[in-house]
Amino acid sequence: MPDLKLLESIISNSGMTMVAIAEKSGILRETLYNKMRGSSEFKASEIAGLSRTLKLTSEQRDAIFFANECELKSTSKTAEEDEKGA
Repeated sequence: MPDLKLLESIISNSGMTMVAIAEKSGILRETLYNKMRGSSEFKASEIAGLSRTLKLTSEQRDAIFFANECELKSTSKTAEEDEKGA
């Protein structure tokens, strides 16, 4: 699940409207609004468009869109290491 609060904060600080961001990102306005409400996941092309439009660093992009995945990988790696050590 994306960190929508962080994304909202970055959008707010960008000085652009949601409509402008959607257009520059290649996302339909309604689609962007729906995804900002958490109705569905962002596609890779949408993440790339938003990253480019909002000039996100790779750290910001990962924190917004991949935080849960990174945590899961980290947790699973730790579990694998525990099994090897046991």
